This record gives sequence, C-alpha cells and structure tokens, in this order.
Amino acid sequence: MQIGEVAERTGLSLRTIRYYGEVGLVEPSARSRGGFRLYTESDVERLLLIKRMKPLDFTLEETRELLEILDRLEAGEDAEGERRELLARLDMFGEAVAARCASLGEQLAMAEEFAARLRIQRGRHQVQA
Repeated sequence: MQIGEVAERTGLSLRTIRYYGEVGLVEPSARSRGGFRLYTESDVERLLLIKRMKPLDFTLEETRELLEILDRLEAGEDAEGERRELLARLDMFGEAVAARCASLGEQLAMAEEFAARLRIQRGRHQVQA
C-alpha cells in the first residue's frame, strides 16, 4: 500500500512516516516504478508499535532497540544463549512499560480528582435563573 493509505490506517502523518524511514525505524518494503513508497501489513504493524511507544516517552534509540530485539527474535537465527539475552531485554521493556503505565494511571487519577473538584466548585457557584 502507498504511504497515504498507511497514514490513514495508522493515524500518523505522512511527515512522521517519512521521518521514521529516514531514521531507519520503518523503511518501505518496496518502491513502485514511479518511486512511490510501498508498505506491507508488517510495516503497518511496525508503525503501530512505534505509535504505541510514543505516549510512554520511549526515545528513538529505545524504540530502535526494541524493534531490533523483535526482529532478531522473529528471524530466529540466534543461538540459545543469545535468544535468552534477547528475551531478558524484551522482559526489561515489558517492565518499563508496566512502570510507565502505572505512572500514567496515577497522573490520570489525579487529573480525574482535579476535574471532580472543579465540578464541585462549579456546582457551588451555580447561577440561579
């Protein structure tokens, strides 16, 4: 599929998708004869993974590392010891995600409490018609 369809499906801008290609996170799987970037379903899944990492404040380098781990695990060419190391690194990412989700959950709870307090204040100062 062309970049416009990928942008629609992922909710990412054309500029962002091109940028991820420039920094080597997701390169188009092919190019058309006219030079258009062509993406596969696998490329779309990769973009969606990157998109999910963004609100959790993962850096580009961390994102690149995770993608490399996943690529190597998928390829299945590593020796047993290397595979264990990759899985341990993957577990570290899982723990980091869990910690960041917990932190975001705390922030959300505080924001919801704040919103509730504002509604209470608004209710106290309601103008009578």
